[in-house]
Amino acid sequence: MVRAGRPRSFDRDTALGRAMRVFWERGYEATSMGDLTTAMGIASPSLYAAFGSKEQLFREAVALYDATLGAAVDRALTDEPTAREAVAAILRANTRTADDDGPAGCMFVVAATNCTDANAAVRDLLATRRNEGLRDLRLRLERGVREGDLPPHTDTSAVAAYYVAVVQGLSIRARDGASRAELTRTADLAMATWDTVTGGPAPGTPAAAAPASSATSADASSPARVG
Repeated sequence: MVRAGRPRSFDRDTALGRAMRVFWERGYEATSMGDLTTAMGIASPSLYAAFGSKEQLFREAVALYDATLGAAVDRALTDEPTAREAVAAILRANTRTADDDGPAGCMFVVAATNCTDANAAVRDLLATRRNEGLRDLRLRLERGVREGDLPPHTDTSAVAAYYVAVVQGLSIRARDGASRAELTRTADLAMATWDTVTGGPAPGTPAAAAPASSATSADASSPARVG
């Protein structure tokens, strides 16, 4: 008779959340299996039985981050009434620091800073996620053009790339210890360039750009995945 395996003695979702925090804090390559088992409170055999491998665990951690802490960008892109307000909300969501609950910066940026060719699959996964964020922002800008809150000649690809670069810079500055106030000033300065970057206000819209600090619908404690 086939004997049933031993039941798991840990909560898989809780363990995955702890693993996500370790990867987010240390990056993929710098995180050891010992770091993971200690944080997750499980032994290596249990980790392999539940998740298969370090890489598969990381992939699940990325998906969890995207669905939870990284979800602010989705709310900004879908809920904000204009493209300008959507970008301001995304920037505001990326002013998180180490004083918040969790590591500073966007996981999709900071977890990939030391990935080498030995872990090309992980490096490519994070690059794909960042490029998806770039694409989603460009599509939101194109919607802004269609709806008339951006000039018809706006180079949406260039504008999206510019603001994604700002988001990624905010993540690195946060990891270097920048304060929330400093990051917010940077976000506000980036929004102050809105009309210049987009080619001028759309007909019938105010010329002054709303600062990122005025955006309240995106959770400022949840870094967006545009990074």
